[in-house]
Amino acid sequence: MVNEPTHAPLLSIVVPVYGVEAYLYQCLESIRADIPAGESDAVELIAVDDASPDGCGEMLRSYAAGHDRVRVVHLSSNVGLGLARNAGLDVATGRYVWFIDSDDWVPPGTIPAVLDRLRQHQPDVLMLDHLRVHEDGRREVDASSHLLRGIADVTRLDDQPHLLRVQHTAWNKVVRRDFLDQLELRFFPGWYEDIPFSHPLLIGAEKISVLDRVCYLYRQGRHGAITSTRSGRHFDAFAQYERLLDWVARRHPDERLRAELFQLMISHYLVVVGNDDRLHPHLRRDFFRRAAAHYRRYLPTGGYPLPTGVTGLKHRLVGRGDWLAYSALRQAHRVAGRLRRGAPAGGVGTAASPVNADEDPGRGADVATTRDGGNTADRRDALAGSRLP
Repeated sequence: MVNEPTHAPLLSIVVPVYGVEAYLYQCLESIRADIPAGESDAVELIAVDDASPDGCGEMLRSYAAGHDRVRVVHLSSNVGLGLARNAGLDVATGRYVWFIDSDDWVPPGTIPAVLDRLRQHQPDVLMLDHLRVHEDGRREVDASSHLLRGIADVTRLDDQPHLLRVQHTAWNKVVRRDFLDQLELRFFPGWYEDIPFSHPLLIGAEKISVLDRVCYLYRQGRHGAITSTRSGRHFDAFAQYERLLDWVARRHPDERLRAELFQLMISHYLVVVGNDDRLHPHLRRDFFRRAAAHYRRYLPTGGYPLPTGVTGLKHRLVGRGDWLAYSALRQAHRVAGRLRRGAPAGGVGTAASPVNADEDPGRGADVATTRDGGNTADRRDALAGSRLP
């Protein structure tokens, strides 16, 4: 049962919840307490209990009972992060929607700044900056945050194409609800669910606004992150990119755009295949072969921006489907990294290895909380890339 608001708000904040008992209250309070006095009708908070096996469901009931404008949707079975977001979207009544993950939180002053910018620019998409917060309290700027600098006015992707390289997550974007419907966008099931959702928002938007301030605190190192979960479900990335490229082919068949997305896709595959924490050794070769098949299938006829350095070499090896050469390069790179740090050369798969340092910040322990972010070191290489003939 969901209580309907009496007046349509400007902003609906959707928070999918699963297995985050230790973090849930911090998330909800950071949002609710940040709503300005006199603006309670402008924001609704919708929490979706994705059949959480811990005490989250009861926590949500208690929290909603004590606070106006907090609505709870209880799902009868676990459907996963993407479909739980859809469930919240289905009952949202705001003109804009913002998806916030339940183990993250927002810093003070965020909600007023977001509301002010939505009213000022009335964009299709509002992009937000974030910080990564580690378990020891250390805060880290994302490798793509500098791409948000210096954009004071409403813009389009054609005018600021580098925005496509900002971390491709749902939570760093506030989206006009009618615009979502216009693009026919919803989340798909599976891991890496942000891939076919986040990029189309920027591609289809006529009005993009950038709020150059930290509006989101992204928790790092939580147990169960997909970056530290070995599973065959990392193969879900292939289906998600197929959905993205199919949408682009139908809605925005532009060769330059296709080339840019192709480069991001191959770089992302290399992040996954090179990471010991994601794939069991016996799955790595199959993943590489799937990546090579996508390379052949989607390679733009006019080429694409090839990253520089080692990443560019890895791209070429994927293009040739040369698993043996890639494996040798990967091993040599990892041994060299350990020698530079003075570590023994015998071990493999350390958390600080060069390959792991290139990983994207995605995470998620279970079907309900998995999510994926952008590739950090590979993104830096790509920004300095050249065109592959």
